[in-house]
Amino acid sequence: MSNYDGQSPYGQAPYELRCRECGRRWGNQPRSICDECFSPLEITYDYDTIRASIAQGTFSRERIAQRPPNMWRYAELLPLPTGFEPRLPVGFTPLIQAPRLAEQLVGTEGDAKTAARNLYLKNDAVCLPTLSFKDRVVAVALAQAQAFGFDTVACSSTGNLANAVAAHAARLGLKAWIFIPSDLEPAKILGTQVFGANVVRIAGNYDQVNRLCSQIAEERRWGFVNVNLRPYYAEGSKTVGFEITEQLGWRLPDNVVVPMAGGSLIVKIKKAFDELIKLGLVEEKPVKFFGAQATGCSPISTAVKTGSTEIEPQKPATIARSLAIGNPADGHYAIKTIKQSGGWSEDVSDPEVIDSIRLLAETEGIFTETAGGVTVGTAGKLYRQDRILPEETTVLCITGNGLKTTDVLAGVYEAERPIAPKLAEFEKYLHETLDTIEVAKEAAATVGA
Repeated sequence: MSNYDGQSPYGQAPYELRCRECGRRWGNQPRSICDECFSPLEITYDYDTIRASIAQGTFSRERIAQRPPNMWRYAELLPLPTGFEPRLPVGFTPLIQAPRLAEQLVGTEGDAKTAARNLYLKNDAVCLPTLSFKDRVVAVALAQAQAFGFDTVACSSTGNLANAVAAHAARLGLKAWIFIPSDLEPAKILGTQVFGANVVRIAGNYDQVNRLCSQIAEERRWGFVNVNLRPYYAEGSKTVGFEITEQLGWRLPDNVVVPMAGGSLIVKIKKAFDELIKLGLVEEKPVKFFGAQATGCSPISTAVKTGSTEIEPQKPATIARSLAIGNPADGHYAIKTIKQSGGWSEDVSDPEVIDSIRLLAETEGIFTETAGGVTVGTAGKLYRQDRILPEETTVLCITGNGLKTTDVLAGVYEAERPIAPKLAEFEKYLHETLDTIEVAKEAAATVGA
């Protein structure tokens, strides 16, 4: 066990592990469960010390704005070890307005023009280095892994986490062991292998893979980012919330729509907002949290819609493999976050996921993976149900890049026939194409009538 003291080089407050339920303090060590009540542990901070930094002007909106554009600009609110120096500019991904998408999601019966001004996309499909929000959590987890003296890191993963752990470990010179379900998307498997990680494919679903990793973590001195390092790892997700707030001009949105697998992201964005309010960095206001899941694996969504406070595990059956966790570790807390905020949760079918991936690409030029399709499809349902109103500021979290899940679009697009490099051939092709488009429009109009 390390004698690491939990201090950071940025003048931030000390932090420590505490049980979410009984409140027992555990200092700083690689553990995620309380031995007293078997509840999960969470990082807590000395907010009085942080308030003192704000009063002294060393941690303020203005000081944050002067820092490099990455997630480390919020170092005072992250569990970073003594002497930590960032190696990668992770985070601070774009928050962009989505007017054309808003018009499509709201439809003809809603106020699409108003929604067009108020819908935003938090686009972690371009997060460094592996194009998903998981780079944030891994960056924090591996900082701790080094502080605790681990030379080998590992994880169970549905894909994006595998990519992130492998890449960050390579840069830090750590050995990596990645455990994945055997049916993972080929691009995500390749995107892990290329970094030199040891990839172990398991003939089972994610929940079975995660159970195996928990057993291995008890036997080997490895830093499992989502087992014994989980409390530190999860804190990286807060930076999504910090960035949304800063990029909105230091104000909170009315609504956030978040894809849910284990349920941690939605919980940590809420924690980020709460911390900013507590420290006086943003004005307090109610924010509704909306969870998005795929119908083929929707334990959290099902619980919310049935009014339950408990998770009933499901066997995943969806193309949205990055969200295919049938027994989510933070499911209970995700339900609590959603219900207490006055939000809701919805789920979408696999065909709706594909349609939503195409819609986002065709309206806003963003190619998202299946999780983003789930988020967009869910947002459409929430607008149509009037759970989200056009005049409200709404942020959709796009958590991964579409290049990771191209296999789900196999057969959706036909391969175009080649034409001879002659002007006459192109003119003929152009007329045929335009005629086809016109026929399709007429057919659509007939169906609509």
